[in-house]
Amino acid sequence: MPSPVQTIHTVSELTQTARLLLESHFPSVWVQGEVSNLSRPASGHLYFSLKDAKAQIRCALFQNRAGLLFRDGLRNGQQMLARGRISLYEPRGDFQLIIEYFEEAGVGALRQAYDELRLRLEREGLFAPEHKQPLPRLPQRIGVITSPTGAALRDVLTTLRRRFPSLPVLLYPVPVQGAGAGAHIAQAIRQATEQRECDVLLLVRGGGSLEDLWAFNEEAVARAIHACSIPLVTGIGHETDMTIADFAADQRAATPTAAAELTSPDRREWLRQVWLLDERLARALRQHLESQGQRLNALAHRLERLHPRQRLRDRAQRLDELDQRLLVATRQRLQTDARRLQGLSAHLQALSPLATLNRGYAIARRYPDGEILRQASRVNTGDLVDILLGKGRLKCEIQAISALDSTR
Repeated sequence: MPSPVQTIHTVSELTQTARLLLESHFPSVWVQGEVSNLSRPASGHLYFSLKDAKAQIRCALFQNRAGLLFRDGLRNGQQMLARGRISLYEPRGDFQLIIEYFEEAGVGALRQAYDELRLRLEREGLFAPEHKQPLPRLPQRIGVITSPTGAALRDVLTTLRRRFPSLPVLLYPVPVQGAGAGAHIAQAIRQATEQRECDVLLLVRGGGSLEDLWAFNEEAVARAIHACSIPLVTGIGHETDMTIADFAADQRAATPTAAAELTSPDRREWLRQVWLLDERLARALRQHLESQGQRLNALAHRLERLHPRQRLRDRAQRLDELDQRLLVATRQRLQTDARRLQGLSAHLQALSPLATLNRGYAIARRYPDGEILRQASRVNTGDLVDILLGKGRLKCEIQAISALDSTR
């Protein structure tokens, strides 16, 4: 019988307490071992053991993490380096490791070399944004640096045929994996730069492990990309893969297909833009023609109004009007002057000496100086005088002079 002060745990309480202790003391650990007892149930989770010569630990890789890792490459007998948290599966009381990340054993050294090279090149400025070149909007030719037999080339060509079939493609064949692949890739980049036969370059490869993609993590490739004067786009591996070449490139695409889409114009979009521009041009042309037609009509009317022929017609009509007015004014003036002349003539006639002469009077002028004689004393006997009569004139000699009484 247990003592009264002794604590008694249920199995559930004990396993739960053990799980909490394990999870609190081992939040994250790295474990290396050989994969065994691999199980792939329909749930998508992976269950296996990691073992060495003396012990083993059960592991669980749940579906939400398995989709992000290389779950299809996992196999029995494989040496793996895994990171996870220690836990306890309470229903069976099994001690297990919940996997958060794993990679092949030996990849850790590659990862360290990768991080060191990336940091050194970044400090040198090889990845600086100011060195990135813009991509051409409509390239005349695309260069593709990849394996001639790989799926990446087929994906690129299929995408380019779909998006812009008439766009020429120049292939620079290189190995993308294995010894010397990095040197061949760097040489192809330099060759493309020197020949300048393309407007943009695609450096592409399908997915693989860190070791498979290592050629794209070599320093020679990064420096060749940095020195390349042609815009270069990488499409290496899957979306989660990130190589040194991706950092050095002008732009990085998640996949080879995405790289082809990024660098090629969309024929349908271009056709739509051309159609829209054609519509805008036609509409603008119609508006321009209508505007110019209206302006032409206005100028024609103005020209008609200002044409010398019209002005001559207007001036001729005005001249006719002025001529008629002049004739009327002249006729009226002549009539007025004629009436005035008649009046003045009648008045003059009334005041004229001739009228007096016609009534029987005469005007005597001494000859030869023509002085009008008003007194008989102004002449002497024998002088000659001119006598002006109402009709005719006489020249007389004075024979006798008699003085008349001035009062008579």
